[in-house]
Amino acid sequence: MKKAFFVIVSLLVISLAGCVSLGALMQPSAQVENTAGAQTLPPYSGPKARIAVADFDVKAAKAGGEIGTGLREMLVTALINSNRFSVVERQALGAVMQEQELGASGASQQGLGGAQRGKIKTADLIITAAVTEFEPQASGGRAGIGGGGGVGSGVLGGLLGASLNKAHMALDIRIVDASTSEILAATRVQGQAADISGIIGAGFLGGWALGGGLSAYANTPMEKAIRVCIIEAVRYISQAMPANFYKY
Repeated sequence: MKKAFFVIVSLLVISLAGCVSLGALMQPSAQVENTAGAQTLPPYSGPKARIAVADFDVKAAKAGGEIGTGLREMLVTALINSNRFSVVERQALGAVMQEQELGASGASQQGLGGAQRGKIKTADLIITAAVTEFEPQASGGRAGIGGGGGVGSGVLGGLLGASLNKAHMALDIRIVDASTSEILAATRVQGQAADISGIIGAGFLGGWALGGGLSAYANTPMEKAIRVCIIEAVRYISQAMPANFYKY
């Protein structure tokens, strides 16, 4: 009887230890190759830097052009929402020029405002990014005896019987002087996330939507990795930007 009681208690202790490990595993992580740390940006109401965000260069084997477009959309939105940057749009420049030409042609209605020539703002800095890693499911397996994956295996894995997924991505970020083409700062931002299927964590990192081409990763570890990367990219750009460019 005592031996049976001892076995039951031992199993409970092992299970609790496994829960702690899984709890840590379900937290997303980020790694930035500088000394600033992964801190949330404080509120800001000072002068802004005027920047443009170039199209993302997609180098990862598992990502296509639509992934780069979606990531760029998310970065632009996050930069604007940080209240530190005035972002000039270049992807819609053709439409802007068309409106200006229409106004100058005399064919449009006069006296009610509208687009005017000679007022397009130029950026002092250009943000470039390359998607160098994009792994929606870098590793996985079924937790439990013989399920592989290590974490969550054994007694706890047998009790849960859940699949384990990991995802990660990496961005190479550069801040380029638009006048000289000099690279003023550069870093590599990495995001990784893992969780047990069905336990995603609603509301993680705010409510802004995934950019176009990324909706397939909603409510998955990849969504978490993406959001970590974007937020860390904004934090890095904000802190690495030379102070003299904050002037608008």
